[in-house]
Amino acid sequence: MSEILNLKSPREINLMRPAGLVVWQALQIASKLAVPGNTTGEIDVAVRDYYEQLDAEPLFLKYPNSTLGKAAFPGVTCTSVNQQVVHGIPGDRVLREGDVLSIDTGCRIHNWCGDSAVTLPIGEIDPETQRLLDVTAETLQMAIDLTPQKQKWSEVAAEMQAFVKDAGFSTVENFVGHGIGQNMHEPPQVPNYRSKNFQPKDDFDLEPGIVIAVEPMVNLGTKRVI
Repeated sequence: MSEILNLKSPREINLMRPAGLVVWQALQIASKLAVPGNTTGEIDVAVRDYYEQLDAEPLFLKYPNSTLGKAAFPGVTCTSVNQQVVHGIPGDRVLREGDVLSIDTGCRIHNWCGDSAVTLPIGEIDPETQRLLDVTAETLQMAIDLTPQKQKWSEVAAEMQAFVKDAGFSTVENFVGHGIGQNMHEPPQVPNYRSKNFQPKDDFDLEPGIVIAVEPMVNLGTKRVI
């Protein structure tokens, strides 16, 4: 691995737990509001208010845009609806029966970061879409279960990709997970697939002290993202 990994001690991992717990609770608040008739903006306001109550620093708010000259991110959550994969901007979009909503958020507490996401059905959704959600959740659980058993991340990623393919879906390759600690994005990059052009230098060891955000992204159709 070309990047230097910032391995965490047991003490540092323990210090990360409060931020993770707050993010989990923020997602519980958001999930209760993910119903037909509410807007993605209302969800964002609720999470923002919760962070303010705890003096937690929102990690997404004012995050710089990767495109020069474009505005920084305006919300504390990414709210991505239906065909949107990630990084959806909260606003006045009204959620409707049959939609699928991904809510991603993160915060920093006492200089340590937490970051997590959940994908939810809005009311009743069709069976194939529900299967997509189920397979994606199972892919994440597979990664959690396999990580202590494997030596290299590429071994986990390859099994995640194969599981998704066997289910008849596609793994998005435009976005990856990441390390996390005192910064939201730290080395290493954490792909959900093993590339055809895989290079050993792009892999990393699954050793004690690695803290990563695993982010499986699965599509009903093609893996392409526009």
